Amino acid sequence: MKINIYYGGRGLLDDPTLYVLNKMEEVLRELRVSIERYNLYEHKNEIATLPQTFKEADGIILATTVEWLGIGGYMQQFLDSCWLYGDKEKISNTYMQPIVISTTYGEREGELTLMNAWEILGGLPCAGLCGYVDDLVSFELNKDYNLIIEKKAENLYRTISQKVRNLPTSNQAVKQSVLRTQQMNLTPQESEQLSKYVSDDSYVKKQKEDIEELASMFKDMLGKAQKEEDSPYITDLKAHFVPQENFSATYSFMIDGCKKPLFIQVKNDDLLMHYGEEADIDVVTKMSANVLQGIIDGRMTFQRAFMTGEMTAKGNFKTLRMLDQIFVFV
Repeated sequence: MKINIYYGGRGLLDDPTLYVLNKMEEVLRELRVSIERYNLYEHKNEIATLPQTFKEADGIILATTVEWLGIGGYMQQFLDSCWLYGDKEKISNTYMQPIVISTTYGEREGELTLMNAWEILGGLPCAGLCGYVDDLVSFELNKDYNLIIEKKAENLYRTISQKVRNLPTSNQAVKQSVLRTQQMNLTPQESEQLSKYVSDDSYVKKQKEDIEELASMFKDMLGKAQKEEDSPYITDLKAHFVPQENFSATYSFMIDGCKKPLFIQVKNDDLLMHYGEEADIDVVTKMSANVLQGIIDGRMTFQRAFMTGEMTAKGNFKTLRMLDQIFVFV
């Protein structure tokens, strides 16, 4: 018999769920059960592929810790992957025991969430374990609590070995007659391959880049691409330019959403602005379009945006402070 454990907590040393899992593993190994644990926080970039690990398992344990509200993001993401990429035929023959330990409130709701999710997936739920732990040391030293944990492990072993069946539930009826989630009809092999693609960051990044490139190409073909030279920033900055005697500087504004930086050259009364890369820049700044628009609207200054971290800059900071003098929006 093989049982997989999927732990959805953060892996903290004082997490009581880890203590419960360790005790259950001891009991199950004494019963000659093969145990494999998956800490979801260690597999956060490949959670989409974890449902494929059900293949050799006779049962699984879904364990998580309620620290403030609900079962946590890792476990929810794992359940989403089971719904999207899991082999439903394999899940329908797999027993699941939920373990939810709370350090605040909501352990019963968390256990019920895992039970409902597994039933909707078509799996076989077992009697779970939930509890509230205020002091981990006293919890570990309590013999009655340890006995309860051991009995739960034995019950899981007995349920799987005897293939105990449950009565039908309304969750299954809801799944069959009410839920109309649009899904692709994929074979287990296709689901496994798709889940690997989803968890491959480089593949996803390349797909996004290709989509952006195609979108840009079609916009250009339809004449909808706006020329960056027509950006209102240039017009607004020129309208509020205040020349400074004996002052020369070059700036490069990297604005989120603009493909090229905005180059600004100030030399006494002369002001040159255009979008493009230039060499010998005195100050390079980076900001969002909303921050720059806020400066133009007079809601903040360049110096304030820099001090609050909404704008980053590198170069000559004395030259940076001159921005509020050469461009006055108040």
